[in-house]
Amino acid sequence: MTALSRAAPGGDNEDAVVTGDTFAVALDGATAEPGFGSGCRHGVRWFARSIAGELGRLLGTDPDGVPLPVLLRDAVGTVRAAHADTCDLDDPRSPSATVAMLRLRGDRIEHLVLGDAVLLLRDRRGRVTVVSDDRIRRFYHLPWSRLHDRRNVPGGFWVVGARPDAAAEALTGSVPVAELDCAAVLTDGAARLVERFGWTWDDLLAVLRRDGPAALVAATRAAERAAPPADPDDKAYDDATVALCHFHD
Repeated sequence: MTALSRAAPGGDNEDAVVTGDTFAVALDGATAEPGFGSGCRHGVRWFARSIAGELGRLLGTDPDGVPLPVLLRDAVGTVRAAHADTCDLDDPRSPSATVAMLRLRGDRIEHLVLGDAVLLLRDRRGRVTVVSDDRIRRFYHLPWSRLHDRRNVPGGFWVVGARPDAAAEALTGSVPVAELDCAAVLTDGAARLVERFGWTWDDLLAVLRRDGPAALVAATRAAERAAPPADPDDKAYDDATVALCHFHD
C-alpha cells in the first residue's frame, strides 16, 4: 500500500487520505464558494480530515465487517455530532466531500464511491474497471451558486455532508481479490490527467504502478502548467490524492 496527498500549489490541502492493512480511503473536500459563508466555523479542510479520521478508526476496529455504507453513515453522524452545537449544518453551503474507499474482507475487495472521486480496479489480465459517481455531471452547466440546491436531494447528486443518510446513495460493489492485480482510490485532482488532459486510465495506472503516487502527482502538475484552463473559473491546479493497493505477491 502506498498513498500520497498533495495540496494544489499555493493552497491548503482540502483532500484527505487514510490507509490501513486492509483498507484505503480518499476524500476530496468541496472548496467553499468564494464570498459566502458555510455556516461552519471549522471549514472544509477540518471536515474532510475529520471524516477520514473517523473512517480510519471504524475500518481499523471493525471485526464484523459492517457494510461500507453503514460505516460511512456512522462516520458522518459522529462528525455531525462533533460540531452540531457550534455550526449551522442546515446551511446549503455547509462543508462536503467526495469519497472513494476500498476494504479487503475475507477473499473479496469491497468498494464504495460517493461523488466524483474515482476507484480503479485492475484485474490480472490487465483490464481496468473504473468506478465513479457521475451524477454531479448532469449539473455542470449550472453556476456554482445553484449546485447547492441539488446536493443530497432526490434527483440531484450525493456527497458526504451533514446528512448521514446520503451514504445509502453510494455506489458499492465487491470483487474476488484473487482476480485483481491492484486497485487505486483517487480524488478528481489525481484523476484529471484522464478527465482533463487526455490520458487513458491505462496510462495513469502504468505510471502509478511503475513509479508510485509522487510520480503521478508530478505528471499532473506538469500537465496543469502546460495547459492552463481557458475559462478563468476553472481550477488551474487541484489538490491531488491517491492510494494504490497491490494484491499480487
